[in-house]
Amino acid sequence: MSKVIVLGGGMVGSAMAIDMVKNHDVLLTDISLQVLDSTKAKCSELDIMVLDVTDEQLLKKTIISFDLVISAVPGFLGYRTLENIIKAEVNVVDISFFPENSLDLDDLAKANGVTAIVDCGVAPGMDNVILGYYNEKYKLTDFECLVGGLPKVKKWPFCYKAPFSPVDVIEEYTRPARYVENSKLIIREPLTDCEYIEFDGVGTLESFNSDGLRSIIFTMPHIPNMKEKTLRYPGHVEYIRVLKETGFFDEDEIEVNGNMVSKLDFTSKMLFKEWKLGENEQEITVMRVSLKGENEKGKVEEIIYHLHDQYDNQTKTSSMARTTGYTATAAANLFLDGLFREKGVFPPELVGKHEECFHYFMNYLKDRNIHYIKEKVVD
Repeated sequence: MSKVIVLGGGMVGSAMAIDMVKNHDVLLTDISLQVLDSTKAKCSELDIMVLDVTDEQLLKKTIISFDLVISAVPGFLGYRTLENIIKAEVNVVDISFFPENSLDLDDLAKANGVTAIVDCGVAPGMDNVILGYYNEKYKLTDFECLVGGLPKVKKWPFCYKAPFSPVDVIEEYTRPARYVENSKLIIREPLTDCEYIEFDGVGTLESFNSDGLRSIIFTMPHIPNMKEKTLRYPGHVEYIRVLKETGFFDEDEIEVNGNMVSKLDFTSKMLFKEWKLGENEQEITVMRVSLKGENEKGKVEEIIYHLHDQYDNQTKTSSMARTTGYTATAAANLFLDGLFREKGVFPPELVGKHEECFHYFMNYLKDRNIHYIKEKVVD
């Protein structure tokens, strides 16, 4: 039985801790005792501890005796926290969606003998695992991922609920979107190139550019066409663009009755109430991963994986927490079981490329009733 510490006790972090404690000794940490107590009430086997990850000395002192760290801190803390974990020479699985390039820490991880599996959620995450696997078997020409987490009940005006903090969602709406077209890197504003797409069991959804390719821009440069787009209910993008163009997402401050207030902080506070996903609120995760390329016989094939996951009434766990968190715990157990022990920073495509690892992910998720359904079309 291994010792595992989870940094961040939010919706996803708590789900991962509860999943890991089935087979390991787990310490769940967060800056909020209230958050920790709430998770402890659901799972008494967990150990809990208040921890501020920005206290670098305390962080190192706390994690040094553990076999593995799972980092689920907010995106703005993600890169620095990952760097400090690697400096402490502790292995790590990370799901924090930070803007920096995690591959910049590869040399440090190798020098410190650390395995760091990063971006290990649903997307980025499982779409990378699928891509890595088929990149070994096909000469790929096209990769596309369409993904979104959505509430079952559409509440006007946004028709959206966030399983993560609003700041992290807003980051997705403001960060320039990168995709690859005809082997050229294209940079576009997010929330652009909107398309309406039909999904079984959901209906019409709206897709738009977002910066989800991340590491595969660098690890899969031979694939000429790669794109990731986010899914929302129709109409959501227009309301977000109004807020963005009006300046509500800007980081500068304005004066209100003699007080200086950050526009972004104000917007996040307002949206937190509007977007907060209720503890037992029904929601779904929808994803479609499409790959196209030549097989070993030179025949062009298209491989499509469909995901349609729902809130789990039995465990009272949100779909986004399950699909994101259990991908990370699959990686954690895969590492602890000794299936992947290479040193350095590894996005999921560099783990999923190994056949045994790919099937480990798929079977682990299937055991938790998360199903990626494969469809193959021969051109």
